[in-house]
Amino acid sequence: MNQTFDVIIIGAGAMGSAAAYYFSRRKQRVLLLEQFELDHRRGSSYGYSRIIRYSYDYPEYVELAKDTFPLWFALENSLGEQLYVKTGGIDFGPADDEMLDATIASVQSGMIEHELIAVEEAHKRFPQYRFGEDFRILYQPDSGFVKASSAVRGHILLARQNGAILKDNTVVSDISINRDSVDVSTSAGSYSAGKLVVTAGSWARSLLLETGLNLPLAVLRCQLNFMSTSGSSHYDSDSCPVWIAHVSSLFPETLYGIPSHDGSGFKVAFHGGPPHRRPSEIDYNPDPENVEAVRGFLRSHIPGLAEAPVRESRICLYTQTPDEHFIVDRHPHHAHVVIGAGFSGHGFKFSTIIGKMLSDLALDGATPHNDRLFKIRRFSA
Repeated sequence: MNQTFDVIIIGAGAMGSAAAYYFSRRKQRVLLLEQFELDHRRGSSYGYSRIIRYSYDYPEYVELAKDTFPLWFALENSLGEQLYVKTGGIDFGPADDEMLDATIASVQSGMIEHELIAVEEAHKRFPQYRFGEDFRILYQPDSGFVKASSAVRGHILLARQNGAILKDNTVVSDISINRDSVDVSTSAGSYSAGKLVVTAGSWARSLLLETGLNLPLAVLRCQLNFMSTSGSSHYDSDSCPVWIAHVSSLFPETLYGIPSHDGSGFKVAFHGGPPHRRPSEIDYNPDPENVEAVRGFLRSHIPGLAEAPVRESRICLYTQTPDEHFIVDRHPHHAHVVIGAGFSGHGFKFSTIIGKMLSDLALDGATPHNDRLFKIRRFSA
């Protein structure tokens, strides 16, 4: 016989783990299903760190960040563990870069504390970096990073303390949607619930096809590189900001990075990568060509690490929508099915509030947080 729950969540990465926590806080009987082991390396959520920031090119994300930071602080208090590391952050690029211009405008309109720093002054304050003479540099002191794997495990720990059940290494084989319930068949048995939440990352599109919904989600193969800092404190999190380089006119894509912490190495990566139709096509072996392209950027802008040994390279997946905005919405044909997908490589910082929003949508039919950009109907307009 089927085991019955109030809600079944498919996918235990950043968004699914957070959703399990917020549903469990509302006294729901939660089943969280994960096809691989908890905190696996095949998707989007594993790792040392993800940037957290207020500085965004869309005002809606600035406002969402205002709602998100307090939830991270509350989660840290509940866990008794640091998840957010404040380093400050810089956005830099040529003066005519449109995304940088929009980011500065959004920070200013959102009344977020910031500085616009002249190139000469920026070289004094951030000697690790080299900026072009025509560059603008935006500094935001609250930027930093979230400890990624720790956040996933923390959400799940608290959810389980509230009674949630996690089943990892459990593959979903079939989803049946009834008028006011769902049945989910898996490699470990069959389960029923009144609500279904799909937070399956790069596997979301194929799962949602079973529910009659075809979302335009592309799987991007992205390479993360961690440069050895050889013990230099100049590149550690207590003395170096996180950064985003708006230099797509000079390099193939925007780049970003996070200073070393706890021996992680200095993270540097392109924001994006080649698209694939499905995760099964992904080759998880890192490319030396990607490392050389990163070194080209480092020689221009962070020369002290340009020839540093690579401590580690690994592949991370983006699940990208055409407009790079998230999907956080109810299924257009089944109101008791809620979807969190398409986080396009910039969603992790919001994962704790996304989990709350998914529980709001499932249990209340709406969320008090601004989800205007995240509606499914934009794809059929």
